[in-house]
Amino acid sequence: MKKLYFIIFVLFSNQISFAQLIVTGLKTEGRTNPVGLDISKPRFSWVLESSKRNVKQTAYELSVRADNKVTWSSGKISSEISVHVPYSGSALEPGKRYSWQVKVWDNQGSKMASSTEASFHTALFKPETEMVAKWISSGLQADTVYGVVPQFRKSFSTSKKIKSATAFITAKGLYEAEINGKRIGDAFLTPGWTTYDKRLLYQTYDVTQLLISGKNAVGVSLANGWFRGELGWEKKANTYGKQTALLFQLNINYSDGTREIIISDDSWKVSPSPMLSSEIYDGEVYDARLEQIGWATSSFDDSKWTKVQVKDFAKNILFASNHELITKHETFKPVKVLTTPQGETVLDFGQNLVGWVQMKISGSSGNKIVLSHAEILDKYGNLYFDNLRNAKAQDTYIMKGGGVETYEPHFTFHGFRYVRVEGISGTVDPDNFTAIALYSDMKATGKFECSNALVNQLQKNIQWSQRGNFLDVPTDCPQRDERLGWTGDAEVFSRTAAYNFNVNNFFAKWLKDVAAEQYPNGAIPFVIPDILKGSFFGRPESAAGWSDADVIIPWNMYVAYGDKRIVEEQYPSMKAYVDYIRKAAKNDLWNTGFQFGDWLSYRVDDSKGMIGQKSAVTDNYLVTQCFYAYVVDLMAKSARLLGKADEVKDYEALAERIRKAFQQEYVTPGGRLISETQTAYVLALQFDMLPENLRSAATKRLVENIKSYNYHLTTGFLGTPFLTSCLTRFGEMETAYKLLLQDTYPSWLFPVKMGATTIWERWDSQKPDSTFQDPSMTSFNHYSYGAVGDWMYRSIAGIDTKEEGAGYKEIIIKPFPGGGLTSASGSIETYYGKIGAAWKIDGNKFSLSLEVPANTSATVYIPVKGSQQKITEGGAVLASSNGIQVQEDEKGFKVIKIGSGKYDFMVEE
Repeated sequence: MKKLYFIIFVLFSNQISFAQLIVTGLKTEGRTNPVGLDISKPRFSWVLESSKRNVKQTAYELSVRADNKVTWSSGKISSEISVHVPYSGSALEPGKRYSWQVKVWDNQGSKMASSTEASFHTALFKPETEMVAKWISSGLQADTVYGVVPQFRKSFSTSKKIKSATAFITAKGLYEAEINGKRIGDAFLTPGWTTYDKRLLYQTYDVTQLLISGKNAVGVSLANGWFRGELGWEKKANTYGKQTALLFQLNINYSDGTREIIISDDSWKVSPSPMLSSEIYDGEVYDARLEQIGWATSSFDDSKWTKVQVKDFAKNILFASNHELITKHETFKPVKVLTTPQGETVLDFGQNLVGWVQMKISGSSGNKIVLSHAEILDKYGNLYFDNLRNAKAQDTYIMKGGGVETYEPHFTFHGFRYVRVEGISGTVDPDNFTAIALYSDMKATGKFECSNALVNQLQKNIQWSQRGNFLDVPTDCPQRDERLGWTGDAEVFSRTAAYNFNVNNFFAKWLKDVAAEQYPNGAIPFVIPDILKGSFFGRPESAAGWSDADVIIPWNMYVAYGDKRIVEEQYPSMKAYVDYIRKAAKNDLWNTGFQFGDWLSYRVDDSKGMIGQKSAVTDNYLVTQCFYAYVVDLMAKSARLLGKADEVKDYEALAERIRKAFQQEYVTPGGRLISETQTAYVLALQFDMLPENLRSAATKRLVENIKSYNYHLTTGFLGTPFLTSCLTRFGEMETAYKLLLQDTYPSWLFPVKMGATTIWERWDSQKPDSTFQDPSMTSFNHYSYGAVGDWMYRSIAGIDTKEEGAGYKEIIIKPFPGGGLTSASGSIETYYGKIGAAWKIDGNKFSLSLEVPANTSATVYIPVKGSQQKITEGGAVLASSNGIQVQEDEKGFKVIKIGSGKYDFMVEE
């Protein structure tokens, strides 16, 4: 009997444990235990977990501590808010570690839940005075563009017990730093790329564990990077200055309460490194014979090194890195070793990625190993380099001899799947080569899968193009002599990006550079950072769909993350940009200046008119006017969010005039558009440019156009992101599915069937006959057309957020089964927790399984064919109970509202 009681007690205890409220997922400024924040009032977020349904937070109590003292206690606050809760305590100190915890109460009568401890480490709040280090340069004659990479060092001693040590480092160029021969941090290509003359970021590192009592040494390598190296197709160099420089400061706190600061100054020494050159486009040349073993340790003899030069460069442009830095991620071994028809030895890594190759080799001193990177093979099986244009994309290693040597580059990156290996005699062993993916350390958040294998590969391609082009800046491509932050590419992809990865801080950082680069007249450049100044027209000018990123991306980040501050900070720039358009427009019609229009839309002569129809050329200014209305609509929403009532009225009135001007200029009395293209009708419909009485006819014209191309898309960069969404909105879901599932040119799945592992720049970067498009502009890793991923998440898996409940506080689940798919599933990790949706069709049964995180709610649209169908949840007939509220039906859907928890719905005849 006692044994039976014990078993019952254990089972009961487990039930209580399973049902209890748990607080997890603590984040400061969207990151887990970040080091180096210069935000005076950082925001805290946490996740509630419970096995119960309909769980909402009713109160929280947040406390922050430093040095075992409370710096802020919120007290018990009655509130549901668990995301972006701002710090409200005494002023934070620079360079200090803080810890925080939160207690939470819920609406289910659960016992108060307390989180584990999280932390954040502040950076400098006034770097112009708190950074006492001095800028230093090498002064070496060979330290030039395409020249040698210098390495700096300094020895110092610590005689007391160390409590903590924090390093603050930045450079005019790119740096890698060591203390006592051990690498500082896990980031690469630091300090990243910003508008260096206005915003130069520094990084903060907790290096306590790297220091030892007694003698220590610091060593830093400094390369050209984006600061001084070649940028753009015009082979520009010295963009931000002719001299690279280092700024290093180490703050040491001793256990006895005293402090010491080690700084870069004239006591440092410098020497050429084994890197004879290291350039972003061209690659790296490394001579291992020149290595100076132990150069960053205290025992090294630097008597032959020379003194550095101290420079009087500004510090008032310094800001902390509050975003995720570039780090190493996935690794790949070659799937094949090929011998091409030209007799070259080529490694095939099976995936087009961005990063570099690590190799382990042995041989004689002076042997030269050359790795040349390419994205694709031509139709004959040879490496195709032409699309790299002037970029060499080549790493050269000169061996020192004497055993196995391991090498990987330091200050470059390549976009590649294939690598030619030269200099190795005999058979190349694939096990000695590893491809390493580099990208900003964004956390993966989204997953999508369906019953169609080609669509699943498309999703993988979208994600890999995002990985490869989100290296501190959202670039257009990662392989040729470009790799620039094109605003149009970033704008159209931003919402898809926010499903796949957490890009909140990534875009917050880049948007600061967008504002910094804004011209005095309000115009936004085409690329950010703007290295093309004067390259296009020699005058400050903006283009619709590109410069609009200044408005569209902040709003998208607010919707995806509930991040109001990103809109607040960007709003002055957004407003100035719209004011620029207002001046450029004539009678509310923006039909002036250069416009990219629907960039790279279908042209008959692109691939010999493979679908036998005319080119899809949309009037550039028609496109421009549509985006003008879109941007002004978002300005009205942004103004409303920020409580600017007068500006809301102004923008709403302006939007109405813009639409009237559009109708007068681009719409015939019969309702036709002057451009009979998919893009024209998609944008006119999606942005509500047409009166309601003309929209049905416009939708029919759009569908007829698609049919005339045999269900192939013809849209370019600006039409494609809205194509399937527009069709879905206006009741043409099956047409949208036919476009998605089309697998001949031009379509999303054509590249997939051609073997693509990333998204292409053009619909026919490689043509149906396996020849290539114009090599002057043919990238095989270009995420723009991957913007369809947004629709796949929102309309196939069915996961979305209400704008009024931004950041998935109020969730929408609305899947649209179709296209012959028998199943689809999606999930996204939000600041509230995981949202999941999975549906399946089995005969006459449709099942929908959902996961809704605590402290949120969801409006669910269950697809139905008629009122006679039986709907159950968890085996019981659907009713308003157990966390479910039945709402009024919508055509084709049974609408319900649910609280948090897991749900299993079934619809059957």
